Amino acid sequence: MELNDTNIIILKLLHYFITEKNYNPIILQGVEDEVWLENLDADIKVIRIVSDYIHNNEQFNFDLFKTKRIVKKIRKKTFTFNIKVLSIFLDMGENVNRELNTNPSLLCVNAKTEKEIKKDPIVSENFPDLKDKLFYKEKGMELFAKITFDINNHNREDADKMERVFRSKFPFITYLLIAINVICFFVPLLFGQYNTLISMFCVHGPSIRAGQYYRLITGMFLHGNILHLVFNCYALYVIGSQLESFLGKAKYIIIYLFSGIVGALFSMTFGGNYASIGASGAIFGLMGSLLYFGYYYRVYLGNVVKSQILPLIIINLFLGFVINGVDNFAHIGGLIGGALITLSLGIKDKSSKFEMFNGWIVTLIFLAFTYYMAFVLAGR
Repeated sequence: MELNDTNIIILKLLHYFITEKNYNPIILQGVEDEVWLENLDADIKVIRIVSDYIHNNEQFNFDLFKTKRIVKKIRKKTFTFNIKVLSIFLDMGENVNRELNTNPSLLCVNAKTEKEIKKDPIVSENFPDLKDKLFYKEKGMELFAKITFDINNHNREDADKMERVFRSKFPFITYLLIAINVICFFVPLLFGQYNTLISMFCVHGPSIRAGQYYRLITGMFLHGNILHLVFNCYALYVIGSQLESFLGKAKYIIIYLFSGIVGALFSMTFGGNYASIGASGAIFGLMGSLLYFGYYYRVYLGNVVKSQILPLIIINLFLGFVINGVDNFAHIGGLIGGALITLSLGIKDKSSKFEMFNGWIVTLIFLAFTYYMAFVLAGR
């Protein structure tokens, strides 16, 4: 790399946005003389550093058009509805009219020197600490070596975090839950006591309102027949083993049980006084949790969310409405409960304490309202 003034500015900006603000480079085919960075957790989600010479209004308009087109693709891939972009032009002609840009989500900065970047009002408002971060005692190749070392080290740390999250782990809790479901089905069946077990431990609104609260949990471990059991155990294996690996065992079991309880409360509220059994409410909670997790890791799981997770949820909800005997209210309750409790528990390295605090407030309000519907309104 030729270390002219422009390249030095680019290196310093890359160092700041990557190591200080956790932006990551975006690889774009056919895009030259510019660098794209993204951080979907930031207010300004995309940073462009443009070194190409923008010499007239026509070229500036084309640049805006190209940026909008690329951002549209990023928005579709990452399920991000509003993406604010900051374009830093390092070689824009004096006769270019920046007021041609009327899109408030496309911020443009024209600065040829570090001093101009530091003084720009858009930069000062959104990145007030940048002015103190562009000073380095190193010069020339020593500066280049330091910046590349810091960026590579930061990328290695990010790669280690991703490896810890997505590394396959033994799904002990998932296997334990499957074993409990299987035992609760076959053991009483062998002794001819299965109907008695269902009668004593199923989700049944009047019995629960009478004080048998344990049914909110025990009902999720009972199944009506072998197909019901096999289907739920397979779904639990496929979805649960992944989520347990992503979130950890403690959060996973909390999400499973909470979702099953909320699903039972929804069943009590909207399903009448009929008995309800099955793990599907808890499994839908795992789907809701996986959907929330996928949103945070949408850069890596965007296609999976779009092609697998969402269709799976939609198809199963649709089947629940058209097939008789399916407690779809438990599915809906579990789905909502799973997403909310995951919001409260948080995603490691992604969720802020503020988001988790708000999550607990929303979850507790939702739980109180669900309890009121199940025990007061539906009990009248």
